Amino acid sequence: MTADLDERRSAVVREHMESENVQDFDRAIATFARPRYELMATGDVIDGEAEVRDYYARTRSDFPDQRNENSVLRSTEDGVVVEFDLLGTHATLGTSFRSRMLAMFLFEDGADRIVCERVYFDTASIRRQLLGHGSDAAW
Repeated sequence: MTADLDERRSAVVREHMESENVQDFDRAIATFARPRYELMATGDVIDGEAEVRDYYARTRSDFPDQRNENSVLRSTEDGVVVEFDLLGTHATLGTSFRSRMLAMFLFEDGADRIVCERVYFDTASIRRQLLGHGSDAAW
């Protein structure tokens, strides 16, 4: 992979994450060659523009202030791996969570548009924070 391609891919990933933070989902969709999320903790696959837009609507309805912070990007041959904190406040419960996550942004050979965002996260930690059951150490 060339340094130029690496820089373009990293810029696209930063654009994608920032557009999600400000809920500019048209801009987020534009970072994809083919919109697709794979949520590894739940097994959900959200494939295609209509499904991805529905996913954005559902998640922001539950967590209207959902955002990512403290991103650390690492390039690989076929993508960009990002460690980040995801934060949000549940609209009904009024409780918040912060969870360290890992997302793999995958690209086709030589391309600089995302073909898949594969996200790894701990649902139990998020659930405990939202339901107020104390620290992870107690579980």
